[in-house]
Amino acid sequence: MSAYRRMPAFAWLVLIPVLPLRAEPDKPAVPDESRYEVRKDHDPNGIGKFYLGREIAQVMGHEAAGWLERPEREKEEQPTKLIEALKLKPGDVVADVGAGSGYVSFRIAEAVGDKGKVLAEDIQPEMLDLIKQKMKDKKVTNVEPVLGTITDPKLPKEGVDLILMVDVYHEFDHPYEMTDAMVQALKPGGRLVFVEYRLEDPDVPIKLVHKMSEKQVVKEMDAFPLRYVKTIDTLPWQHIIIFEKKAKDETGK
Repeated sequence: MSAYRRMPAFAWLVLIPVLPLRAEPDKPAVPDESRYEVRKDHDPNGIGKFYLGREIAQVMGHEAAGWLERPEREKEEQPTKLIEALKLKPGDVVADVGAGSGYVSFRIAEAVGDKGKVLAEDIQPEMLDLIKQKMKDKKVTNVEPVLGTITDPKLPKEGVDLILMVDVYHEFDHPYEMTDAMVQALKPGGRLVFVEYRLEDPDVPIKLVHKMSEKQVVKEMDAFPLRYVKTIDTLPWQHIIIFEKKAKDETGK
């Protein structure tokens, strides 16, 4: 999980807004805000900004990074099953967008091996510092920390086999711009994978604005040269929703 990710919404958890990250210091091209709607009446756990009918949730600050490493996470979310479901191959280049403390990144690193690489991307330098320290402690050399922005994850063009977002997409301030940049980073046939708390399941103990339905994710990807592949629901709380980048001859570009 990451700077983008909402902290799962048990009643006792407190979200920490990361307001300074709303402004980008390098002054990139101004996003088209007409894609988004701002409402005064909205979920208190959201930011009041809507995309295709969905409210964007508040982000989690690096101060809560310890929660990402909680011992019970394996039981609650079963990330081992997630890695197995991704069917990673030795030598794959995988981007963990919104990597946070690197909880999932280092599991991916083991799966892709020394010939593979994990681009552990986040927008908070403090999160990347945690990853760098873990790399040193674990003596891991196939993880590369990447500092992104709220509109661009700064990934190499057509250089990534798989992009994974674990409980993070619903926090993007600019989901259209981020998705556009991620699709450009995928190799033709590369996979874009969403792991999101299931909105369809009322028993998932997460606040509504922090969940996404399969239908909503598919709807938001419709504007991009992606092919929906499948949804895997073997995890206790989350969808694994998989898309594949279309080949250039399929898009006419």
